[in-house]
Amino acid sequence: MKSGFIAILGRPNAGKSTLINALLKEKIAITTQKAQTTRNAILGILNEEDLQIVFIDTPGIHEAKTALGSYMNKEAMSQAEGADIIYYIVDGQKGLQEEDKQILKRLAQYESPIFLLVNKIDELSSDQLIKRLSYAGENYKFEEIIPISALNKENLDELLQTSMKYLHDDVQYYPSDVKTNMNLEFRISEIIREKIILNTREEIPHLVACRIEEIKEKASKVQIEATIICNKDTHKGIIIGRNGSMLKKINDQASSDIARLFDHKKIILSLYVKVEEDWLNSQKQLFDLGYFSGDRDE
Repeated sequence: MKSGFIAILGRPNAGKSTLINALLKEKIAITTQKAQTTRNAILGILNEEDLQIVFIDTPGIHEAKTALGSYMNKEAMSQAEGADIIYYIVDGQKGLQEEDKQILKRLAQYESPIFLLVNKIDELSSDQLIKRLSYAGENYKFEEIIPISALNKENLDELLQTSMKYLHDDVQYYPSDVKTNMNLEFRISEIIREKIILNTREEIPHLVACRIEEIKEKASKVQIEATIICNKDTHKGIIIGRNGSMLKKINDQASSDIARLFDHKKIILSLYVKVEEDWLNSQKQLFDLGYFSGDRDE
C-alpha cells in the first residue's frame, strides 16, 4: 500500500478546510466565508484500497495580533516539518502575493516537496488562470502546480494521482474506518463555533471560543452542556440576541449537525454564554480551551 502525510497550508480563506472536506467526502473541518475560521491543525484521513493519506488542515497564516493568533501561526508552520508533501493553496482570484512569498521562504527550509494549488478556478477566466499559472512557474520553484476548485471538486482526482507519486510509505497509520483523529468534544465545540461565525457580525467570530462541559449519551438522546466564551458584555448580548433569539438559532443549527455524530439521536443542547475578558491573550485560558499543549504558565 501507499501512505503518507500531506500538510495543507496557506493564508486565511484560501480554501484549505473546503479542500480537506472535499477530498474526504465528509465534513471534517468547519468552513465559512470568514477568515481565520480554523484554529487548530485538524487531521483528515483518506482511506482507499491500498492507500491511506493523512491530510493536515492548518490555520491560515496571518499577521498575529494576539496570543491566539501567534499560536495559530505556529501551529500551521509546525505541521510542515516532516510532511511527505506540502500543499500550498492560494485563492486564484488573488494569486501569489508578497505575504505568500514570505511564507514560502520559511517553508523552503523543509525538504518536503511543495505543490502550489491555485484554488477557486471556477471564478477565473481562462486568461486569468493562464496568467496565474505562468507567474507561479516563472517566479517560484514548486514541484507541481495544479489548478483546482475545492468547492466544485474540480481536478481533485488529478491532485490525488499526482500526490501518490510522492508517497513512499507502506504503513497503515490509522484503522481503515477512521476519518479523523479529532475527539468528540472538539468536533462538537467546532460545530457550535461555526454556527456562531455564520450568524453573528464580523467582529464576533474572532473573539469567541467554545468549551464542552458535559456529554451524556443515552439510548435515544444525547444531553450536551457547553459554554460559549466571549470577550465583552456587548458580544454576549449579540450572541444571546433579543429574548434569546440568536442563541436559539445557534442552538438549533448546531444540534442538527451534532446529531450526525450520534447516528441522528435527539440532541438536547444547553448553551451558556460567559464573558472572560482578554482570553485571547491569556495562555492559561488558551491552554484550558485546548489551544496550547505545552507550558500553561502566563
